[in-house]
Amino acid sequence: MVDIATLGTFAVAAIASFFMAWTIGAGSSGSTPFAPAVGANAISVMRAGFLVGILCFLGAVFQGASVSEAVGGDLIEGVTLSAEAATIGLTIAAVLVAIGVFTGYPIATAFTVTGAVIGAGFAMGGDPAWWKYREIAALWLLTPFVGGAIAYVTARALREEPIPERKVVLVLAGIVGALLANIEFAMLGPPDGGASIAVTVSNAVPASPSVAVVAVTLVIAVACAGALRLDMRNGTSVAERHFLLVMGGLVAFSAGGSQVGLAVGPLVPLSDDVGLTITALLLGGGVGLLVGAWTGATRMIKAISQDYSSLGPRRSIAALIPSFAIAQVAILYGIPVSFNQIVVSAIIGSGYAAAGAGGGVSGRKMGYTVLAWVLSLAGAIVVTYAGFLAFTWLLG
Repeated sequence: MVDIATLGTFAVAAIASFFMAWTIGAGSSGSTPFAPAVGANAISVMRAGFLVGILCFLGAVFQGASVSEAVGGDLIEGVTLSAEAATIGLTIAAVLVAIGVFTGYPIATAFTVTGAVIGAGFAMGGDPAWWKYREIAALWLLTPFVGGAIAYVTARALREEPIPERKVVLVLAGIVGALLANIEFAMLGPPDGGASIAVTVSNAVPASPSVAVVAVTLVIAVACAGALRLDMRNGTSVAERHFLLVMGGLVAFSAGGSQVGLAVGPLVPLSDDVGLTITALLLGGGVGLLVGAWTGATRMIKAISQDYSSLGPRRSIAALIPSFAIAQVAILYGIPVSFNQIVVSAIIGSGYAAAGAGGGVSGRKMGYTVLAWVLSLAGAIVVTYAGFLAFTWLLG
């Protein structure tokens, strides 16, 4: 039977976790997925906030376990986060992210939460998990270059005359379909993991597994391209806007799967003490993301869509495709990643493909954003480390 003291400390940590989930929903998860679509006038700000809340919730439940377990157990070696450490870390991180939400500058949530967990772990006497830090650093450093480069090339392809725009869009739809066939969902896999649509279908057919996976992937890719081709009967511009909205939905779903771990990950080591499964934690975190998106996402949606770049449908599509791919890579390997960093980098890449210097991208705004990303990580480590030591000192 769980004692009252344990329940009480977990309840306090859960409140801090929900606050963190709210700030994520109101900030990075709630703003970035549909920001390019809003910038392209494909959807209104209010509708974007409503849809992104629902999709983030679904992503959290079906894809959130990987990053949650990594944040809760892989960032520090030698110690397990206590309820007090989790509460202090989550509260400090949430306050920092909330400052970004209300000032209009996107604080990198993954940087902040990762720094807070590391700072709390160090204060408890834990050792650095260098192997995990190398994975995280590689993805964080490569994201701006890879995401920006893919977005740039895609946007250029959509602008060049030798290849008709409609054919390029159909190819892009096929690529997205292939990615969709191979991302993992918790409901398709074993209790301790997930599986993709391609793998699940291939297991049910009498053929070589690798051949079956490739075949299923091709079928889904062709089906997605075919569906968009049918939509083009109403005009290429109309089909592009529909494609853009679908991409926004996929990115929002991916945001829930990645970002919920930043809110509930620190609670994972505590869940066994109160008899909760990780699914229960993901449901709670998903609700927090949904509430945050519905109540506070519109400000950041406006900041990303209008302040960073004057986007059209083609540049928005170019920004969302690498965002979706990078987010799914992060989920697959259990790496916390900031959606602000992913989407903003892609927006810059697609922006520089446009005519004119910088494609409408604000260099000054980008400079402040990069500075905020760096300070998010360093500041969260230092403040949480000092905060936890001060808390333990006050308790004697």
